[in-house]
Amino acid sequence: MGRTLQNTMINLGLQNACDEAVYQLGLDMEELEEIEEDAGLGNGGLGRLAACFLDSMATLGLAAYGYGIRYEYGIFNQKIRDGWQVEEADDWLRHGNPWEKARPEYMLPVHFYGRVEHSASGAKWIDTQVVLALPYDTPVPGYMNNTVNTMRLWSARAPNDFNLRDFNVGDYIQAVLDRNLAENISRVLYPNDNFFEGKELRLKQEYFVVAATLQDIIRRFKASKFGSTDSVRTVFDSFPDQVAIQLNDTHPAMAIPELMRIFVDIEKLPWDKAWDITKRTFAYTNHTVLPEALERWPVDLVEKLLPRHLQIIYEINQRHLDHIASLFPNDMERLRRMSLIEEGGTKRINMAHLCIVGSHAVNGVAKIHSEIVKTQVFEDFAELEPEKFQNKTNGITPRRWLLLCNPGLAELIAEKIGEDYVRDLSQLTKLHEFVDDDLFIREVAKVKQENKVKFALYLEKEYKVKINPSSMFDVHVKRIHEYKRQLMNCLHIITMYNRIRRDPAKLFVPRTVIIGGKAAPGYHMAKMIIKLINAVAQVVNNDPMVGSKLKVIFLENYRVSLAEKVIPATDLSEQISTAGTEASGTGNMKFMLNGALTIGTMDGANVEMAEEAGEENLFIFGMRVEDVTELDKKGYNAQLYYDRLPELKQAIDQIKSGFFSPKEPNLFNDVVNMLFHHDRFKVFADYEAYVKCQEKVSELYLNSKAWTKKVIRNIAAAGKFSSDRTIKEYARDIWHVEPSDLKIPPPNEPRDAGQDKTPNGTAA
Repeated sequence: MGRTLQNTMINLGLQNACDEAVYQLGLDMEELEEIEEDAGLGNGGLGRLAACFLDSMATLGLAAYGYGIRYEYGIFNQKIRDGWQVEEADDWLRHGNPWEKARPEYMLPVHFYGRVEHSASGAKWIDTQVVLALPYDTPVPGYMNNTVNTMRLWSARAPNDFNLRDFNVGDYIQAVLDRNLAENISRVLYPNDNFFEGKELRLKQEYFVVAATLQDIIRRFKASKFGSTDSVRTVFDSFPDQVAIQLNDTHPAMAIPELMRIFVDIEKLPWDKAWDITKRTFAYTNHTVLPEALERWPVDLVEKLLPRHLQIIYEINQRHLDHIASLFPNDMERLRRMSLIEEGGTKRINMAHLCIVGSHAVNGVAKIHSEIVKTQVFEDFAELEPEKFQNKTNGITPRRWLLLCNPGLAELIAEKIGEDYVRDLSQLTKLHEFVDDDLFIREVAKVKQENKVKFALYLEKEYKVKINPSSMFDVHVKRIHEYKRQLMNCLHIITMYNRIRRDPAKLFVPRTVIIGGKAAPGYHMAKMIIKLINAVAQVVNNDPMVGSKLKVIFLENYRVSLAEKVIPATDLSEQISTAGTEASGTGNMKFMLNGALTIGTMDGANVEMAEEAGEENLFIFGMRVEDVTELDKKGYNAQLYYDRLPELKQAIDQIKSGFFSPKEPNLFNDVVNMLFHHDRFKVFADYEAYVKCQEKVSELYLNSKAWTKKVIRNIAAAGKFSSDRTIKEYARDIWHVEPSDLKIPPPNEPRDAGQDKTPNGTAA
């Protein structure tokens, strides 16, 4: 979520008043804003997408709730020591959190372990261990519409009789200390992005948030039906018409068997009825196609932790496979591929398959990704129910990612086209009229220059490096991962360095290359990549032959509040994943909206950005998905590129020989060995095209006016990438709710009785 103060003032229309009031007290609002900790309760794009979605849902007047875990420790703070990433705990609640309100009156029990007893009256899950889920509510204000939604985060608490009920009477002290075991569930965020780690504590977290949330939703549903939580047997027929639940990847997939357990075991609905309601309630968003990221939980672990849920999953699978066998008799191979249970070695539950079978809609997050989902990853399922599969291209909230982080540009745009674009970003197309307006061109360039100077000052303060603000700010910020190819950027840096040294008199367009992002603590290769970038920076930044022509900076502890500083100052946005690996990307959209040009592959939402702005207004290079597939068929041989490209050979030889690590010449052996022998993401295959494309970038940057015209064309084409548009599509195609642009009267004005009644809509 990042910081809340400035976003709240903007959405409430109070920013100027607050700035002025604080100024009159002899204080500086920006100084105050810098004191607030980021709420870093997710890993990367998927978590930030949820935050943008909450802002858009409130702005569109949808009755929506965001549910998650109130981690005591969020994503780790990254320190760079001697070029290596070191993790520190993110104690973000140390000084308290003024935005949250604990709601102990809505505390709910969550059960683990135990066993299942079957009888004539049905299944009973008994002898369980109970953990309490304590909700904390954070307000989510819409933009200037007096709507405030809720983000409800659950914290784990031990019941007061924990470990004291039974045989433990002897050791009272130990029993109280053991409360920590239960409360550890919400202690810390698992720091992996695009990687599955099948740990018991992680499964506990996933079930914890799901079980608490579903009880909360059902409590609210019953209250809306009866005005009380009556003991009358509830009729759930209208449930899917009043409740829509969107699964953000497979992490909350246990919601499907959990809702079935509630309906069948507790509410005593017949299976078929329960299953129909469940399917119509859930929809699933897929966020990645990387096989190592797909959740596959071992059956033994689920059996131990959630025995009843395993039985329900088996039953879902049995009926699912019976259905497929009836359509495709004797096709055992198809049954194996489509089963929710993977045999062979340890039996595992494929959570994506569970989500597809248990949902009425499945979507990818960009056109190209949704195609890959349909034709490759889940092709058997798409063949069976093509109408279930959709696309919903991701978006970003223009409130945080333009108004808040780039007020200069936001104001400049408002002067030209009015202020309405903030709620309807498609209006940015009106800027096309000004693409040849010399004054506007100069003003856009001036805002960018001011943002660069401000960020350069920040870098000098934080990193003690002198930055040339007229150099091109070439920025690559995102989680560190092999598929995102920070290594390819690194090879380009080394290539530029070698060119400067080879011919110091030759014209060189000065660059400040900024790379930032966190590596999962257990991801060895990602940590080596950070060390390599820092080792290269050390050499480049201290070579007198280079001077101010080329500077390399690794941006420490990349997070939302730092993104808000670097993105408005960026000239060139690096979006260089291997085609077919980045589901969408959202950083790409933030840079586009903030007046950077993109160098990128035809991957994720880059494809649609090029479609909107015209491919000639982005720097597109490298293999397309088809080329990657072709190369895989042929067999990728990295050695060929090394032998054919002298500059690539030179760069690799320097890394290999210890040119960048003279005290430890073999330091980067693992990296070099990977690039030659098991590089799944084919860095060498795109190197030549990338370097050539970068030459075109430098050439255009010399012509400030031509560069800025492309910038304006990009901003004018960025309207599609508002999360408001994304949420309108979810609302229309999946949740079946109508957004409302009614501005609720402020609480200090009396409301008409007529305005008080809202039609019965779905709560998402």
